[in-house]
This record gives sequence, C-alpha cells and structure tokens, in this order.
Amino acid sequence: MNDAPLYQGYDQAGLDAQYNNRARVPEHADIHAGYQAQADAGLADFDTRLDVSYGPSAEETLDIYLPKPAPPAPAKEGAPTGGMPINVFLHGGYWFSRHKNDYRFLARGMIPSGAALIVVNYALVPSVDLDEVVRQCRAAIAWTYRNAVDFGGDPNRFFVSGHSAGGHLTAMMMSTVWPALGDDLPGNIIKGGCALSGIFDLTPIPLSYMQETLQFTPDQVARNSPVTLSPSTKAPLIVGVGGDESEEFIRQSQVFAEHWGAPGNIEGWMMTLEGINHFTILGEYADPKSVLTQAVLQQMGLG
Repeated sequence: MNDAPLYQGYDQAGLDAQYNNRARVPEHADIHAGYQAQADAGLADFDTRLDVSYGPSAEETLDIYLPKPAPPAPAKEGAPTGGMPINVFLHGGYWFSRHKNDYRFLARGMIPSGAALIVVNYALVPSVDLDEVVRQCRAAIAWTYRNAVDFGGDPNRFFVSGHSAGGHLTAMMMSTVWPALGDDLPGNIIKGGCALSGIFDLTPIPLSYMQETLQFTPDQVARNSPVTLSPSTKAPLIVGVGGDESEEFIRQSQVFAEHWGAPGNIEGWMMTLEGINHFTILGEYADPKSVLTQAVLQQMGLG
C-alpha cells in the first residue's frame, strides 16, 4: 500500500475513505429504500408526465411533477404572473450510478408550495464520458426552458438543484453561457440554484478508487471543475452540505462557496446541516418544512 500523501495530506486509503460515502454510511441502502417507499405512496398526490424525451438517446429522459389542478388562488399584489416556478433536479451517483426514478420522493418537498419539479435522467459513465453527461444536462435545461409553457411552467422563474454529482452538475449549469447553445436561450435562464453535497474540484477524483470506473482525463477535470470556473450570471446559489459528511466533502463546499460568493460574483451562501450525512440531506430536501427546503422555496419566490 502506498502511504505517501496524494492530496490534501491524505494517503491512498485516507483519500478513498474521504470520498467513499457508501462506506461512511453503511445504512445508505436502507435510507434510499425508505425514500422510495415514500415516493411510491405519494406519487398519486401529483400530476406527472413521466419519461419525457429531451434528446436522441434512450437515457435522455425526464420526469415532470406538477401540483394537482386546483382553482387559482387570488394573485397577491406584486406577485409574478404566468405559470409555476420550475426547479430542475440533477441526480447524484458519482456520475456512474442512479436513475431519475430513484428521486421521485423529492416531489413532496416543493410541489405543495406550487412549484413544478423536473427530475432529469442522463447516460452514465463509463458508457459516456463526463463531457457528454454535462452536455446532456444542458440539453435537459434547454428543453425544459423551451417547453415550460406546455406544462404550465414559467420559463422566467427557472431554478436548478442537484445532489452529490448532481451538485457538481448544478454548478456546471450555472457556469454555462446559454446563448452559445441557442439563439433562443437567454444568458440568465437560471434564476437561482441549490448545490447539495457536491464535488466542485475534480482534482482528487482521478487519484481515488473511483478512477478505475470514471477514467477522467486531465482535460475533463480542467473543463468540468466549477471551482476554477465563474458563474455565468448573478443568480444566487445555496451550497448545502451535511455536518456529518467527510472532511473533504465539507471542504469542497466551503472552498466553492467562498470562490463563487466572492465580491463581484454571485449571492452565494453556505448552509451546513448539523447531524445530517450525505444521504439524509436528501430527506431534508424532501421535507417542505425543513430549513433547507424553505430556503430554496424562498429563493423561488414561494417562501
């Protein structure tokens, strides 16, 4: 075994332990099973449009979760007009696992407040590379913006969120120059974001046990590390992490929040949820009364 420091003073075993969330939380499978049971029980509470294609491959699909039809509430003075605010969620799984269907339970977090939730699926590494994952997520954002009115959404109230690898992808979406991808796409599509338990500097990933699967190249790491990029607009960003996560995950969020929240960049703030780990933070996001979800709803104008 190589005991020499590889990164941030960690040797191979130490670095692998910092980024192995499943080993750190042995009950992770039970946590996800509980979430799935909640989703199955509550799916009938919402209107859904499932497995909607946004791209040419079979993996490029998304699910749309909407409130059940209800008589419109009287408009409040100064309230925005049009459809529902939209939150696009990008799932985690270290870019090589998980599926949008694993995240249906998140609908109960914000839909009762009047939002539309879009959960995106994308092809997984190593069947595609990281650049293609990012491209597909951008395509999902563009499709949702262009089709928002068709499902009752407001394209002018468009937000993005994600967990773990999805936290990374959220930051990548918020650094995207959208007009370069289509003349009909404004630069300020995204009005706010929430990146949970993300990896924002990919430098340690090729040094870890995951490299055997991910096969990240130096160029991919450089292109896709949000900590070295700049936000494309002034849209506010919540950077959330569990207080029981590894030191590296907490450090990643802190460094990224400091970089993007620096003077002249965006309104960004760090939210550390004490007693919460890498997996239970999703339960917080699914709870409409949690501090985390309330912060996101407020960002969306629903708090």
